[in-house]
Amino acid sequence: MDLLARADVTLAPAGGRALVPTGIAVALPPGYAGFVQPRSGLALKHGVTCLNTPGLIDSGYRDELKVLLVNLDPTEPFQIHRGDRIAQLVVQAVATVVWEPVDVLDGVSRGGGFGSTGV
Repeated sequence: MDLLARADVTLAPAGGRALVPTGIAVALPPGYAGFVQPRSGLALKHGVTCLNTPGLIDSGYRDELKVLLVNLDPTEPFQIHRGDRIAQLVVQAVATVVWEPVDVLDGVSRGGGFGSTGV
């Protein structure tokens, strides 16, 4: 679902950021989470994207959704107007994990991560 701005906001160039209110609140049931994602058109055309993406809305959250936006354009400010589409919310089922402490992990060690498979 598209998330719309509830207020006018100006993002300064070169890293200006703001927490933009949306005017909506959700009550996600247990076993679900919402993920706030950037809009590709804002990123491509204006260099505006979401920080901390995807932003996680867990099932216990009960307040207005706000979107943390940043303007990565080096020279141009970006004006957000009330009603502008600023992000997207994806709601998905999520698994509940029960952690079990162990001394040794099973399986084969692939080493360090971050390209350790040669890709």
